[in-house]
Amino acid sequence: MTAAIIAPTRLRHGVRIGLAALAISAFTALGNPAQARGPEGIADVAEKVIDAVVNISTSQTVEAKGGSNSMPQLPPGSPFEEFFDDFFKNRRGPGGGSKGGDNNSGPPRKTNSLGSGFIIDTSGVVVTNNHVIADADEINVILNDGTKIKAELVGVDKKTDLAVLKFKPTKPLVSVKFGDSDKLRLGDWVVAIGNPFSLGGTVTAGIVSAKNRDISSGPYDSYIQTDAAINRGNSGGPLFNLEGDVIGVNTLIISPSGGSIGIGFAVPSKTVAGVVDQLRQFGELRRGWLGVRIQSVTDEIAESLSIKPARGALVAGVDDKGPAKPAGIEPGDVVVKFDGKDVKDPKDLSRVVADTAVGKEVDVVVIRKGQEQTKKVTLGRLQDPEKVQATVKTDEPAPEKPVTQKALGLDLAALNKDLRTRYKIKESVKGVVVTNVDANSDAAEKRLSAGDVIVEVAQEAVSSGADIQKRVDQLKKDGKKSVLLLVSNADGELRFVALSVQ
Repeated sequence: MTAAIIAPTRLRHGVRIGLAALAISAFTALGNPAQARGPEGIADVAEKVIDAVVNISTSQTVEAKGGSNSMPQLPPGSPFEEFFDDFFKNRRGPGGGSKGGDNNSGPPRKTNSLGSGFIIDTSGVVVTNNHVIADADEINVILNDGTKIKAELVGVDKKTDLAVLKFKPTKPLVSVKFGDSDKLRLGDWVVAIGNPFSLGGTVTAGIVSAKNRDISSGPYDSYIQTDAAINRGNSGGPLFNLEGDVIGVNTLIISPSGGSIGIGFAVPSKTVAGVVDQLRQFGELRRGWLGVRIQSVTDEIAESLSIKPARGALVAGVDDKGPAKPAGIEPGDVVVKFDGKDVKDPKDLSRVVADTAVGKEVDVVVIRKGQEQTKKVTLGRLQDPEKVQATVKTDEPAPEKPVTQKALGLDLAALNKDLRTRYKIKESVKGVVVTNVDANSDAAEKRLSAGDVIVEVAQEAVSSGADIQKRVDQLKKDGKKSVLLLVSNADGELRFVALSVQ
C-alpha cells in the first residue's frame, strides 16, 4: 500500500498526464453530475476573478555534482524529495546518463518550476507561496492572457509559507481582495483557481471540509481543508468564496500519488492578510513575543492543578528578558485567555501572540493554584530563534551513586558537586536529582531520566528526596490521583510532568 504524503503543490517541469487518468477523471465527473454541477454562482465567480489569477514561473541554476543526473541531498522524508526524485531521475543527458560509476561533475544547468499566485493590487502586487519561489534566480509572472513579466521579491515568511512579489504592469490589471476566513462554515462552497500540471488557469470547486486544521507543518498551522481539486502547480493560488473574495491560499495536499484525492489545505485569509501587510510594509514579519515556554495541559496535569476541564497553555518557563517576567507570569501558570481570546491549547496561544502587534499592552488571564488572575503584558518582538545545540548524553558507566530516597519509581539524591559534575548540571539549577528510573514506572513512560532535576512538587520547592516523599504522602491523603512535578534538565530548561501517585 502506498502511504499518503503531505506535499507542497509546486510543479516541476517534466510531469506527463496519462490519457487513462484523464478518462477516469472524466468518467468520475460524469458519474456524479450533482457534484460536477455545484452551485450556480461558480461560473460568475470564475468570470469575475480569473484575470487576477496568475502563473508563477521560476528558474534556478543548479550545480551538477556526481554526474549529470545527480539529485540534491534532501532530509529524509522531505516533501520536496518526491519532486526532485521525479525531475532528476526522469531527465537524461546526452548518452542516457553516466556509466561505470562516472561521477564527474557536469556543467551547471537551469531547472524550472511552475506555481500559481494572485494579484491583490493593480500596481502589480502578487501573493504566492514561499516554496514556489524559494531559491529562484529569476521569477516571472504570467498573466491569464499569456503576457510574461519579470517580477521581484518583496518579502517571504517561511513559517506560513507565503511570499509577496512585485512587477511593473504593461496594461491595466484586475485585482482581488481578501474575505473573512473566520466566517467560513463547514460545507460552504469554495472555488480554487490555479495552474495544475502546467495547464494554465483551471477552475475547480468543492466545499470547506474542516477549519483550523493542524497538520504539524509549522508553528502556526490553522489550515482550511477543502475537497476542491488541488494538484501540483496549484501552490500559491487563491481559494475563493462565492462572493469572489480570497479566503485562503492553496498550499498543501495529502495524496498517495501526487494528484488530488480531495484533501487539500489552504492558509486562511485572516493569516495571509496580516502577513502580506507586514511584508509590504517592512519586507519581513514582526511577530509578537510573550517570552514563555509552554506545554499542553494533559488531563493528569489539569487534575493536579484543579483545572476543569483541561484547557489552556501551561507555562513551563519564563524568559528572564521577556515581557512575561515583569508582568508577573510564573512557571506553573496556565494561560486560558489572551487579549480577550480564549486559549484552548498551546497552538492557540502561539498563533494569537504572533498575530498581536509588537508593543501592544494586552490582558493575559492565567490560572494559578486554582484561581484566575489577570496580568497586563506589553508584548515584545519575536526574533529568529538561535540554533540550539543538542545536549549529548554519554553512555559511560557512572560511579556508584548514593541513593537517599526512593519515590514515584525514582531514585533521588540531594544535589552536590559530584552529581553536578557527573550529569553536567548547571549551578543555577536547584532541586533533587534523579539518579535512576524504574523501567516499569509511570516516570519512565513520561520520559524522566537520570540527570533530570525535580525542582518543585505540587508547586512547592524541594531540596531532598524526603521532601518529595512527604509531599507525595500528603497528596495521597488528600485523595489526589497524580502529582505535578516541575522538572529541569541539566541546562535549566523546565517542563511539567504529572505522575500517578496510586
